[in-house]
Parts: sequence; C-alpha cells; structure tokens
Amino acid sequence: MIDIEEDIRSLQLDSAEDNNGVVNPEDAKPEEVENSDKMDEDPKEEVHTQPIQVERKDKEISAAENEPLDEIEANKKRHLNIVFIGHVDAGKSTTGGQILFLSGQVDDRTIQKYEKEAKDKSRESWYMAYIMDTNEEEREKGKTVEVGRAHFETETSRFTILDAPGHKSYVPNMISGASQADVGVLVISARKGEFETGYERGGQTREHVQLAKTLGVTKLLVVVNKMDDPTVKWSKERYDEIESKMTPFLRSSGYNVKKDVQFLPISGLIGANLKTRIDKSICSWWDGPCLFEALDAVEVPLRDPKSPFRLPIIDKFKDMGTVVMGKVESGSVCEGVSLMVMPNKAHVKVLAVFCDEDRVKWAGPGENLRIRLSGVEEDDILSGFVLSSIANPIHAVTEFVAQLQILELLDNAIFTAGYKAVLHIHSVVEECEIVELLQQIDPKTKKPMKKKVLFVKNGAVVVCHIQVNNLICIEKFSDFPQLGRFTLRTEGKTVAVGKVTGLAY
Repeated sequence: MIDIEEDIRSLQLDSAEDNNGVVNPEDAKPEEVENSDKMDEDPKEEVHTQPIQVERKDKEISAAENEPLDEIEANKKRHLNIVFIGHVDAGKSTTGGQILFLSGQVDDRTIQKYEKEAKDKSRESWYMAYIMDTNEEEREKGKTVEVGRAHFETETSRFTILDAPGHKSYVPNMISGASQADVGVLVISARKGEFETGYERGGQTREHVQLAKTLGVTKLLVVVNKMDDPTVKWSKERYDEIESKMTPFLRSSGYNVKKDVQFLPISGLIGANLKTRIDKSICSWWDGPCLFEALDAVEVPLRDPKSPFRLPIIDKFKDMGTVVMGKVESGSVCEGVSLMVMPNKAHVKVLAVFCDEDRVKWAGPGENLRIRLSGVEEDDILSGFVLSSIANPIHAVTEFVAQLQILELLDNAIFTAGYKAVLHIHSVVEECEIVELLQQIDPKTKKPMKKKVLFVKNGAVVVCHIQVNNLICIEKFSDFPQLGRFTLRTEGKTVAVGKVTGLAY
C-alpha cells in the first residue's frame, strides 16, 4: 500500500514539474477519485473541488501539498467584508439578495423558485431576501437569525456579504457578523413610520451603529431603502430629513461623517441605484454614485501579511479532518504550515486552505477562510478559540484591564465592582465580572481624574479590571485592534463598549 502511495506521489511531482510546478486541473481528471459516500455523509459539505485527489484508506494525498509553496496564488482583486446592519425589516436581506442577483451570483430560475415560494406564503415582497435567508425559520418569520454569507465581485473588488440580523433578540449574532467586517452598510427604511421606529429609543438602528463603530467597522455606507414606497415616491424631502436626523447621531457614535460616511438612496426590492445609477426620470435630484460604485471607492484598511498569524474561529465542522472557519485578522497562512489553536495549545498542521469556494495555497489578512487541520478533534475546538502562530501565539487570560465607555445601563443600575455582564470580543462570548474600577477618565481632557472612583453612571469613561471564568484569547488594543475591542451586554442590551489596555497573566 505504501509503495502505491509513493508511486502516486512521484507521478504527481513529475506532472507538476512538467508544468513548471502548476497542476492543470484538466490533466488531473483521470486520477481524481470522488468519494461520494463522504459527500452524502456530511450535510454541511460545501463545494470543495480539489485537483488530483487520490484517497487510500482515508489518507489524503494531494499534489498541492508536495509543490513548492512560493508560487503564491494571490488574487489580484482586493477583498472586503461588508456587513449589512439596521433595524428589523429595513430590507437588509432583500438588498443583499438583489446585489447577488445583479452581480450574476443567482440565476433567473432560482429567483423564479423563490418568487413562487414567497407567493405561496403570501409574502410576495420577500423573495429577494430568500437568497440570503436560507433556513426555514428565517423564511417563515421573514427575519434573519444567523449571519448569512455570500460573495460577489465588481470590476475592481471581491466582496463577502455578511447579512446580520436586525431583530434585537439576535444582536449577539449581529456582533459576530460585524466583528469580521471592514465596511458597514446601514440600511434604513424611508417608509413612513419605519425609519422613526428603527431610530427611536429601543430601535436597533442606534444600537447597531454604536456596535459597528466599537467592533471596528470604520467606513459606513448609509443606504436609504424603500425609496420606491408609495409613502415616499423618491421624495428628496424625506431623504434629506433622514440624513439630517442621522448625521448628528453618527457623529456622536464616533464617525467622521465627512470622511467615513456616505448616504445614498436605493430600492432593494426593484434594484434601483444598486448596480447602475438611477434614471433621472425616476429620481431627478440624485447625482451621486450607485451602491456598487460607492463600495468600489471605499479604501481598504492596511493589513500586514508578515505579522503574527491570528484567525478567530467562528465555526467548525468535520470534513475529511477538522475544518475551522474564520477571518484572518493578521498574518498569512499556507498549506503545510504548523499552527497552534489557543487557548488549549493544540499543535495543528494545515492540510488545505479554502477561500470562498476555491482551494488556495496561500491566503493573506482580511480573507474569510475554511482551513482543514490535522492534529485536533472537532470537539476540542470552540467558537472563540484562535488559530495563531506557534512562535508568537495569542495571549490567553482570565483577567485584563480595559478602558470602558458606559453607553446606557439598565434602569436604576449602577456600574461598580461586582457588576456582571456578557463580554463579546471577536468571536468570544463569555460572562464577566468587574473586579475593580481603577480610575475615571475626564471626557474633556481625556486624562484620569484624581479622585478614587467607586461607581459610574451613563456616559462615563472608566478604566477597570475585568475577570472571566474561562481562559479567553485577546490582545491589547494597541497591538491588534480587531482582537482588543469589545462590548458588554446585559439582558439583551449593550451597556458598554471598550478596549483592552492591559493583560493579566
């Protein structure tokens, strides 16, 4: 048996050399052995096309593993993660679905099928949302629950859409979506009454914007949706009213409105002003870009592919080994490299890297990946663990020092030592307790106040010592911003946002 494997390996290496080290998938066809039983076994199986894959007794031999890894398959187009946020029913899933349809990711037959399904449920206007909302519960209620993922491309960029839930019960899911995003698309409904509901106290528009800023979504496109509604009819007055109400709020949430925020009118349902600019006959006053143009114009955050590798794990499943999913926050990864899963210090080897649906040899920061690992069982990995470099692993702690901004405590609550909340940091969700308030920061001078602080109220900025029950993987905000910013929530409400300033070992 081993002789056969050796023969195959040498054959693959020869064929790889003939093609200057590049394996042509066409040449690989005869040797490809598909294991259809495995495909049927795993309902989570996605499309994994792997050139030259020969299986013997569950051993996977691929030519890719034996090739030199210096031929980096870097995609020429830049990559951005977009999160759709906003109040429930603002039209996030519908807009996301329409974008996929317009960029050719969904064919007409699928759309017709969804139209029929929606009609059968007497929900004709929901059919576009079905592209993003794939499970039955989401379709029945018309509410997104989990963070939907999809990919599309424009002339210059590749995008991953993260369709976050708008309903307040699912804010933790929205946090996990926003923590992976580079750009936020805040969807606001222009329909009479709907904007007001989403924006007023208790509406999700406000909470989502504050969370997005905390979670590192630095650029925001505010799309005013449902402009085609009979109560709006592409009215400039309504659009201006929404913009004038949102601007001061966005400013107070920490956004530089002139530099980092852009408003534009759209209709997600009919696809107006998404891929092409809207016709002057429909909306005479709009001279700005359409959504695709605005997304293409967003500047990509600078990332260093040579920094220590960090990939917070958001999901895992079995598929010829243990597969983990997540976004590369820093560094880069390639097939064959050894890494460590923190905080349980499991040494693992990378067997394969998948970006979108394609197998790649190398992937850099900002990419959403599925990585197949050997050396660790699926059951030993939890969401919130971090795949990191062995030489410079991520810190795992149970206590840390942080600077917090208190947003809005629950009625009559005071923020003091002993306060308990749920901590959300990258993909970690963990109960925490405030051990001690160290000092209060003066909001005007940004310097610590001299007097000792025992408790604080809404709006205060305070440095405090926080403790969690289990080891969590975090970094100082100054070293890795994405892994050092967090939110605290209590009873379904975001009460504070903060950044890690010190780690206690």
